[in-house]
Amino acid sequence: MKKNWLLGCLLLLAALPAWAGGGDKDGFSVLQWNIWQEGTMVEDGYEAIADEIARLKPDFVTFSEVRNYHGTRFCDRIVRSLAERGETYYSFYSYDSGLLSRYPITDSLTVFPENGDHGSIYKMECDVHGRTVAVYTAHLDYLNDAYYNVRGYDGSTWEEIPVPQTVLEVLQVNDASQRDDAIRCFLDEARRDVEQGDIVILGGDFNEPSHLDWIRETKDLYDHNGLIIPWTVPLMLDNAGFADAYRERHPDVLACPGFTFPADNPRVPVNKLTWTPKSDERERIDYVFYHPHPAIELVDAVHSKNGKLFIDIAINHTGWASKIHEIHPEWLKRKDDGTIVSPGAWGTVWEDLTELDYSKQELWKYLKNVDGKDYFFVDEASFKETI
Repeated sequence: MKKNWLLGCLLLLAALPAWAGGGDKDGFSVLQWNIWQEGTMVEDGYEAIADEIARLKPDFVTFSEVRNYHGTRFCDRIVRSLAERGETYYSFYSYDSGLLSRYPITDSLTVFPENGDHGSIYKMECDVHGRTVAVYTAHLDYLNDAYYNVRGYDGSTWEEIPVPQTVLEVLQVNDASQRDDAIRCFLDEARRDVEQGDIVILGGDFNEPSHLDWIRETKDLYDHNGLIIPWTVPLMLDNAGFADAYRERHPDVLACPGFTFPADNPRVPVNKLTWTPKSDERERIDYVFYHPHPAIELVDAVHSKNGKLFIDIAINHTGWASKIHEIHPEWLKRKDDGTIVSPGAWGTVWEDLTELDYSKQELWKYLKNVDGKDYFFVDEASFKETI
C-alpha cells in the first residue's frame, strides 16, 4: 500500500523479569515500520531509514514493502548501512516484508510466501537472554481494503462508490482478500511456538483496521459512517489469545487513536499521500502483537491502567543463565577452590541456582537500582541484609 513517510507503528517494550539481577537490558523492543517502497518514494528515504534505526536502536524490526530493487538485497544493504553507523544487526533474504535483529538469527522460515502482491509473512527465531523469541513480520494483502468502501471508495480501485449500509456488506468485501488466509498460516505456525514455551511476536502492516478501534465511541468519527465493525484479522488474533501491544498500552481509543496512515510530508505532494481525497481516511493498520508469556511484562500497559507490578525476587541467588555470570562474576559466592556456590535448604542443594556474595557492596547498589517494577517480594526469609 502507498505509505507516507512515518514510523509505521510503535516500539513495543517488553521486560523479561525471569532472570534475577538481570540489569537494565533484560527486555527487548520491537519496531514495526512500513518503509514505503524501500524508502524510494521520498528523497534520501533509504538513508533516513538507516539513520532512524540507528537512533532508536530497536532489538527487532519488522519491515513492510521490502522490494530488493535493481537486483539488490535489502537485507544485506540495511545490515551494512547500520554497521557503518556503528550498529550490529542480522537479517536474511525476504521479499515484500522483512526482519532485522540485534541478536543472531538461529532459524528462519517463509510462512506465507508473496504471490501476486497479496502479502507475505516471514519468521525468525533468536535467543534472547536464554529464551527463544519467535518474531514474525507480516505485510498483508492490500486489495479489498474494505475500510475504504466505508468511506465511499472502492477498496481495490479507489474509485468513488456508494457507501455500504451494513456491516455484512463491508465484511464480505474485506474477507475476499487474502489477509485472513495469511493469518491462518501464521496462527498454525505460532501455535507450535507457544506450545514449546517460546515468546511470540508479530509485527506488520495489516492493511486492515482493528475491531478495538471501530467501536460505539468512534462510529461517527473519521468517516466511519455510523458503523461498528468486527474487523476480521485483528479479531482472529484476539480470539487466538494474542494481545495488541498499542491498545494494551493505550486503551483510550479517543485519546490515543494511534493512526499510522496517512500523515503529512513536506517532500511529497499531497495527492501521493492520500487514496481518498474527499474522506477522512486516518487509520491504525500497523501493529505489534504478542502472545502472553510468563516472561513478558508490558510494563507501560500495566501502568496505563493504574496497575502496579509486584515481582518476586529471589534475593540471595540467581541462575546460571543470569548475565551477572558474564558481567560481574566477582559477585558470585565461591568456595576456596573457586567453584561457584549453589544455595540449598533442608539438606538439598539447588544446583540450577548460584548464590550471590553480599560482601560486594556494588551488588547492593545494583539490586537497589533494579527498575521497571513498583514492589518486590523478597523470596528468602533468612536474608537480613539491607539494600
